[in-house]
Amino acid sequence: MNIEYFIAKRYLISKHKLNFISIISLLSILGITIGVAALVIVLSVFNGFEGLAQSFLMKFDPHLRLEIISEDIRNNELRNIEEFLKKPEIKSFSAYINGKILCYRTGKYQIANLKGIESDKINSVYEIGSSVLFGKVDLNNSQLPKIVLGINLADKLQVITGDTITLVSPANIENSILNYSAPKMLNVLVIGIYSSNNNEYDQAFLFTDISTTQNLFGYANRIQGYDIKLNDPDKAYQTKSELQSQINSSKFLINTWYDFHKELYNVMQIERWSAYIILSLIIAVSTFNMLGSLSMSVVEKKREIGVLFSLGLEGKSILRIFMYEGILIGIIGTVVGLLIGYFVCWLQLNYNIYPLDPTQYKINSLPIEIKISDFFFIVGASFSLTFLAALIPARKASKLNPIDSIKWE
Repeated sequence: MNIEYFIAKRYLISKHKLNFISIISLLSILGITIGVAALVIVLSVFNGFEGLAQSFLMKFDPHLRLEIISEDIRNNELRNIEEFLKKPEIKSFSAYINGKILCYRTGKYQIANLKGIESDKINSVYEIGSSVLFGKVDLNNSQLPKIVLGINLADKLQVITGDTITLVSPANIENSILNYSAPKMLNVLVIGIYSSNNNEYDQAFLFTDISTTQNLFGYANRIQGYDIKLNDPDKAYQTKSELQSQINSSKFLINTWYDFHKELYNVMQIERWSAYIILSLIIAVSTFNMLGSLSMSVVEKKREIGVLFSLGLEGKSILRIFMYEGILIGIIGTVVGLLIGYFVCWLQLNYNIYPLDPTQYKINSLPIEIKISDFFFIVGASFSLTFLAALIPARKASKLNPIDSIKWE
């Protein structure tokens, strides 16, 4: 143990007396502890809500969507894309057609989105099967085309599994008015009702086989694009860049899962970083207390500093003494704060100490997710602030005149 650290520890922890400066140092440690614990808990809660929102949104959303924006598409271009989509990092993909339709059922009308997908990809790309409450998911051919719809839409149309509803394309309605002919209508069989915990889907989305939408919207054998599911959603931008190098950007548009709900994700990130900055101010206030206690310690121990100079210690050694004292305050406060913060998170994860009403929030407990990156952000903020707060009085102490310090004391 070097002499600088030994003296710094004795200055911080006095066995013989508890003076005003020691009390301020303890308050500084307490403030840093509270700030660090609050950062751990709040950031973990934000992570939990962010992860929950992503799980709800990405359950039916693909990780990547390749949309055809030009009518001049050749079959060999689509074949090249499908060959690329067989790469190992791509879990599954499905061609799709999506459009607005009018749903009719015994006097009930609703405008909804009808999405046609490849029937054998309904679970591997969209995970609809795990969300079905009533019925089953099997879009294979039968006498009537089959659909799966959200529970809120089913409630508005007052249908259950086994009922039939009529679908009418708005484009067909417009053409029928211009041509004085009856609009093209399609009767479909409800085989499943799902709940995705996403109101956007539950209120307005129906899923069916892609051939049904091709027939209803008049697409013949054409498609609108491909929905792509990856093994790792975090590699969406990397896969997007690779795919862009393979296609003509004037004919295709690629969006990632982040692009679908960019505004929501941006708001969550802004809230998260705002909380990080605001709660870091608690640590900043505590470091001001620490700066004050160290500055007063320099004044109080002016004579001792002069004696240390006379014994041969250099200015940089005096600087290290007070830097060590400040860093010790930061380490103690940070470590205790981390232990308290992660212990509260552990209690919530294992014992649900803060339950929620699932009928109102769709979940029964406050979501918590611990990320290793938050640990480094929190420790970095705490140590940076305490280092800067300790530096000012330490430099002041290192520049004291030893003769004046001893002479006037």
